[in-house]
Amino acid sequence: MIRPSVLVFAGSDPSGGAGIQADVQAIAALGAHPLSSITALTVQDNDRVYKVQAVAAELVLQQARALIDKMDIAAVKIGIAGSRANAEAIAEAIGLLRQRRPNLHVVLDPVLASGHGDTLSADDPRESVRLLLPLATLVTPNLPEAAALCEGERRLDAQAELLLAHCPNVLIKGGHGDGRDVVNRWFSKGGQRNWTWPRLEGGFHGSGCTLASAIAALLARGMPMGDALERGQSYCQQALTAAYAIADGQRMPDRGITLENRESRT
Repeated sequence: MIRPSVLVFAGSDPSGGAGIQADVQAIAALGAHPLSSITALTVQDNDRVYKVQAVAAELVLQQARALIDKMDIAAVKIGIAGSRANAEAIAEAIGLLRQRRPNLHVVLDPVLASGHGDTLSADDPRESVRLLLPLATLVTPNLPEAAALCEGERRLDAQAELLLAHCPNVLIKGGHGDGRDVVNRWFSKGGQRNWTWPRLEGGFHGSGCTLASAIAALLARGMPMGDALERGQSYCQQALTAAYAIADGQRMPDRGITLENRESRT
């Protein structure tokens, strides 16, 4: 039995809560196989990022090429690039993949900083995101990221319009908003759809990575975009509800396999 593979470009998190470690857990839990090209090494715990060292762009591409040359890759998920040079290497890898699979899904999580505002790139991360955005089939910014990518534009419909000029699907996450509920909004050429989820107390490490990777896994398995978005959000909410502590500060989403995930494979 062959599982569909998702190639992830992301940084490594020693705490195991975000980055490539989160991506691997979420993708595996939702029935796809995670492949990885590490873009950056970080010094961080479950709250703060203290240092980021971008991997050489040549090595980022070499990691991806070794996998691309051997395996059939069904989707790509992109986290932090670490540098503009790495973003260019990722773009080259996607170009190679699309020679074989023109309709390849690419999920871009446009991480600009940690939850505490710690930098995650050797240069302006917005430049990396803008380079990769036209290659993505889905971009998943939170509210601050959407505003930053849209030069401070605060109206969600205007942000969506700007992002849709480059990417066919935009999921603006509402976790940084106010109110008792979190509202996530999907914009596409076909219109808009909203999901409302109960806001959970406390902070979570790697929630954005979890959601984007879950969606990528479901797309890799052939699920339509709307269904992948809905089930990916449901899985992420479930992981956050079951989050656990390893130290003071942000909790770790529980990305382990559940009955719901098992049923989704059938």
